[in-house]
Amino acid sequence: MEILEYKREFEELSQKLRDAQEKIYHLEQFKKTVEEASIFSITDADGIITEVNKNFEEISGYTREELLGSPHNLVRHEDMPKEVFKEMWKTIKAGKIWRGMVKNKRKDGRAYYVISEITPIYNLDGSFKEYIGIRTDVTELEEYKNLLRHELDSKSENLEDNLYYTSQYEDAINSITAVIKTDTNNSITYANKKFCDLSGYTLQELIGKNCSDLRHHKHRDSKLCEQIAQRLSQRFTANHILTNVAKDGSEYITNTLFYPMLRRDGEVIEYLQIMHDVTEIFELNEEIINTQKEVVLTMGAIGETRSQETGLHVKRVAEYSYLLAKLVGLSENEASLLKQASPMHDIGKVGIPDSILNKPGKLTSEEFEIMKSHAMIGYEMLKHSNRPILRASAQVALTHHEKYDGSGYPQGLRAEDIPIYGRITAIADVFDALGHDRCYKKAWELERILDLFKQESGKHFDPNLIDLFFENLDKFLSIRDNFQD
Repeated sequence: MEILEYKREFEELSQKLRDAQEKIYHLEQFKKTVEEASIFSITDADGIITEVNKNFEEISGYTREELLGSPHNLVRHEDMPKEVFKEMWKTIKAGKIWRGMVKNKRKDGRAYYVISEITPIYNLDGSFKEYIGIRTDVTELEEYKNLLRHELDSKSENLEDNLYYTSQYEDAINSITAVIKTDTNNSITYANKKFCDLSGYTLQELIGKNCSDLRHHKHRDSKLCEQIAQRLSQRFTANHILTNVAKDGSEYITNTLFYPMLRRDGEVIEYLQIMHDVTEIFELNEEIINTQKEVVLTMGAIGETRSQETGLHVKRVAEYSYLLAKLVGLSENEASLLKQASPMHDIGKVGIPDSILNKPGKLTSEEFEIMKSHAMIGYEMLKHSNRPILRASAQVALTHHEKYDGSGYPQGLRAEDIPIYGRITAIADVFDALGHDRCYKKAWELERILDLFKQESGKHFDPNLIDLFFENLDKFLSIRDNFQD
């Protein structure tokens, strides 16, 4: 009977692993799809190119070998004002994202235009890693605009011909792009068919409507709509990724270019908005992130199941870790990342023999050394990924058994040399493990656990985190009560 039980458990674990492998396979396909749909490059702190994708090679005309190791100004067009790049460097060196339209030059000398978003990337310890540039090709639209300006300024063509040219250019743009025009009070005065189809409104329903009413409330709450209007009134263009709400309540996302339209005397008379629907790309990115979360949680549960521990252990550890991260002052993004990563803290247990992992008595010194290796095994499993969740998981797996006084393993790190994720997960893991039955012990009473935490403050655990734990004990107990085995 016992053999059949082990066989059944092995088959269940094997199926979970196959499911996780399938999700990872899907994730790689999603990644490939996103990379093929964008133009991107990676540079170091000095602007030297360290990575490009195929789309960057194609639009620039340079090969990968020519681009790597070269400064990004290799593709800079001489028409671009130096002030633009000074502003860009000032922005990204301050840790912020820079967005704007850039005119670049291909290897053959031809110009091309891109909407660029340059983002600084940092390591988990806060140190700078690289700059990532994501771009959208708007060359065709800019050439239409420049050609239209040339034709309208032409002295050799009569007004009738110019109007005919204008009509053709407008038809070409309307066929591929959603367009609306507003007056200077942001009331819609025109919308093309593409935008009507996208928003679900008829032209009659749109005329006179304030364009901010079509935006998601988060943009109004953050005053973004007001900021865009202010920039346009000063005759500057703007580019933003906006979430919009259709007539039926559904949401769609657009990469929106805002142009102030001027009279010859320079006065702004209306605003033009040119939109590309990027909803599918953003939904795909969200699906990638959700798939990562699901894979991490599934793999974490597999590690716990092998050691005959409930999958709710990893869920409680995730909730405790998130709470403590917020209490210590980590940002929402950092706390959420830890919540997603902490279920993988014991994934290395998949490499520990059952005879040791599930031994009901005390381990021998030799067996304990083998057990301790699960921290490094987990790290080795995860360290090669560039995904933030898996990188954070690797750090948690490696450091959650380090101790504040340096007596932990595998590296014997001390105090704040232990990453904050490891220090937080250590408290969450021990609190939950002591409070529940394991194969080698019975659950401890709460008072006994709290006495141990007081004794180990500054020894096993970060004293600052222990203080926060006791100050908010009721919140931790509430989590424990909500996720009972």
